[in-house]
Amino acid sequence: MTVFPADPGGNGSRAVRDDADDAGTGADPQGKVRRAAVLGSPIAHSLSPVLHSAAYAELGIAREWSYERFECEEAGLAAFLDGCDESWAGLSLTMPLKRLALSLADEVEEPAAAVGGANTMVFRGGRRHAYNTDVAGIVAALREAGVHAVRSAVILGAGATAASALAAVRELGATEPGAVTALARYLGRTAELAEAAERMSAAIGFAPLSEIDTHLDVDLVVSTVPAGAADAYAPAVAASRAAVFDVVYAHWPTALARAVTAAGGTVVGGFPMLLHQAGAQVELMTGRAPAPVAAMRAAGEAELARREKEWE
Repeated sequence: MTVFPADPGGNGSRAVRDDADDAGTGADPQGKVRRAAVLGSPIAHSLSPVLHSAAYAELGIAREWSYERFECEEAGLAAFLDGCDESWAGLSLTMPLKRLALSLADEVEEPAAAVGGANTMVFRGGRRHAYNTDVAGIVAALREAGVHAVRSAVILGAGATAASALAAVRELGATEPGAVTALARYLGRTAELAEAAERMSAAIGFAPLSEIDTHLDVDLVVSTVPAGAADAYAPAVAASRAAVFDVVYAHWPTALARAVTAAGGTVVGGFPMLLHQAGAQVELMTGRAPAPVAAMRAAGEAELARREKEWE
């Protein structure tokens, strides 16, 4: 892995690039390359370069498109965006940049405005368009696993991903007042999710995560908490017979996923969500649809398998 200065905005952001990130990319005969990248902090673990590069290769545009990753904190995002010239097609944005991106965009598309965060910035006609493809990623991942209708749900966590999860379960049918409850370790940190729910006109409930046993009579449990944080609740969730979506994709399966699988339940991991949100980004940035999800899936799974061997 190579870490080197690369600051299109003159902001001191660093690019973190694996040697494989550049495979198959380069200039066309006129020397023009369309650029895209993922920004966030930390960013070295991101699978986005693998997924997007696989899409470019399958679409036959790998010589005309490049995809990098840049370590970028909130303080550097504005300058980075200002430094993006006409060669830039778009950016994938991860934590901690999703909320800030809304204020730096010229146009904010739904559901980014309602959710309160954008994971995608597309440069079009000299303007910055902010999108949220996380919601579409969650919906696609659940439908792919056979979860097509959700009347009620519990969301573990109250951060940015929880807001996207709320929008997703509402799209799948959980729209009645009280149909969704968010369980948080600290109820004093739920203001942003409450504001997002208000923008969606969603009447949701809030309760301490420690009271999870009394909130599991639902169709779907969505865990947006970090790896390991839901382990203690795995037996109760598995016994509930609810379908489970766990956003974690590294070191898979989690204790929660193993418990649900052992009980014969349906469990969806974070990789399918990551895959489908990346596919939507490829379509937005390149203008080509549908995204080659099968090729992206194969590349992502191979990379995760390689990393698992390194972690052993």
